[in-house]
Amino acid sequence: MSATADRAETDGEYQAARRLGFTSGQVVQEIGYDEDCDEELRSEIEAVTGGELFDEDYEDVADAVLLWYREDDGDLVDVLVDALTSLADGGHIWLLTPKAGRDGHIEPSDIGEAAPTAGLTQTSSVSAGRDWAGTRLVAPKARVGKR
Repeated sequence: MSATADRAETDGEYQAARRLGFTSGQVVQEIGYDEDCDEELRSEIEAVTGGELFDEDYEDVADAVLLWYREDDGDLVDVLVDALTSLADGGHIWLLTPKAGRDGHIEPSDIGEAAPTAGLTQTSSVSAGRDWAGTRLVAPKARVGKR
């Protein structure tokens, strides 16, 4: 196999995780996991980062938070504020919500209202899988108590 063919094969691998910006060595905390989550996306993120996804009980600093959220998962502002507790300066949250027409769907306007209230800014939105939409949220760069 040529180097070009080998590279093309690698570039196509883990496309969803790479589209979300995950890279090797990142520590990722996962919140809101349930049986309806996209297992393929989860596996891709673990493969790209080279480590497991840490659960809600993780108490160290994370580079990113993967937050699965559905309409009945409580107050979105509270959930977002809780997700910030482990996030490193410069880190981000991927808020994953069911796409329109799926059970638990969240209106984009609800995210647009909740994010600033929680101290976050929305930077992008993507399709994160067949059933999930992703919204990338970031916090101000200088927060007290984080690295």
